[in-house]
Amino acid sequence: MSALDDLAPIPFHEADAPQRARMMSRLADTELSVALRDDPQGDRVALRIFEIEGAPTALACDAEDRLAGFFGQPTPYAAMPGRVLAAMLRSEGAGLLVNPGHPSQMLLDAAMLDWLTGALAATPEEAQARLRLSAPRPEVVTALSDPLAERLADMRGLIAGAALVGTGPDQGHLLLIAGAPADRQPAIAKALAEALAFLPPQRGGVDISFAETPPPPGALFFDLSLPQDDPAPAPKGPPILR
Repeated sequence: MSALDDLAPIPFHEADAPQRARMMSRLADTELSVALRDDPQGDRVALRIFEIEGAPTALACDAEDRLAGFFGQPTPYAAMPGRVLAAMLRSEGAGLLVNPGHPSQMLLDAAMLDWLTGALAATPEEAQARLRLSAPRPEVVTALSDPLAERLADMRGLIAGAALVGTGPDQGHLLLIAGAPADRQPAIAKALAEALAFLPPQRGGVDISFAETPPPPGALFFDLSLPQDDPAPAPKGPPILR
């Protein structure tokens, strides 16, 4: 089972929109082995394209052995992050078949890849404001707690923790990030903005802030601290929610 399989308790095309978006978000950060016509020539590759449902479609798997298993023998391939492959295929108007025969099988047509690359273009806007922080709305916690925990787990060892808070009655929400190095904050904000772009939109939106001030009572905490007796990075896993 792979990380993509773990997000597919039911087939991708039978899942609801939020679950499909979570799988596509994870796909963007997954290194894929994409089938080629021939061995790479320097930095040039020629994708192996199939006609599926009348549209040109590339084939990729999240492990080399899965790709070889599909063809029944080793096959030329190139390894690249899903986001890079999606952008490449978008420029060609082609689709993508991922992990055929596995729980995370998904067939993404050109329109879905266009949506994916658009979501990956999300960037946070810098702003300064005095906000009255409060506990997050219960429905926002329900919608965002698990997917945010999954994405923040990738940052264990880089940030100390995070907290989801409200910004006042009938207003938006704020994801407060603690312990982030100043030189990494733009990249962290970009990664979290991407993650939020794949989640159901919330009334008032969800902004990102780097702050060491204590969150208000009732905030949803994501504890990403490392064990005190082991300075090495811990295995990835969902943060502890409090």
